[in-house]
Amino acid sequence: MKNTSISAIAIIGIATSLTAAPLEFDFKDPKGVNNASFKLDAPLESISGSANGLSGMVTFDTEKPAALKGKIVVESSTLHVGNPMMQGHLQSDKWMDVAKFPQIIFETTSVTNVKTEGTVTTADVTGKLTIKDVTKELTVPVKLTYLKDKLSARFPAKQGDLLVLRSDFTIKRGDFNIMPGQMEDKVSDTITLSLSVAGMACVTGK
Repeated sequence: MKNTSISAIAIIGIATSLTAAPLEFDFKDPKGVNNASFKLDAPLESISGSANGLSGMVTFDTEKPAALKGKIVVESSTLHVGNPMMQGHLQSDKWMDVAKFPQIIFETTSVTNVKTEGTVTTADVTGKLTIKDVTKELTVPVKLTYLKDKLSARFPAKQGDLLVLRSDFTIKRGDFNIMPGQMEDKVSDTITLSLSVAGMACVTGK
């Protein structure tokens, strides 16, 4: 009886050790490589730009990917377009007003249609997007690639895992009080957003 009890405890211990705990991934990239891109394709002009001031924390469990939760933040002051005049307009109080509204925030509320194949998980993520103090709920397609023990390939001095998050979706600038209804022949109301970022989960003590 005693041996049976010891065996049961050992099995439970092994099973517990094999169960992966949820990991928290930090998306503030020391290299500054993480970025979001945006495009507005109006009848008269096409405008493309990017933002590299990204941060945020995302919790991901490989065994329960539907439990995904977290927040991605973009610093508005890092929004950039190539034309200097457009750049000035973009950050002015008439458009993004980056001095008054310094952050763009997306925070998850639910996850559906989860499918996992190997290291890749796809899902529809619903969350609250806040731009210029206006918050709208939207659902976006997300692709997550979990790379176990690959953090050292990106940062040789660190040990841990990587989570690569990709998403492409559109929003309406008018919905977020970005000059609604104005200059739509040159500045499209539809904004196409593309996100491809990597978060890191370091091994404790490394």
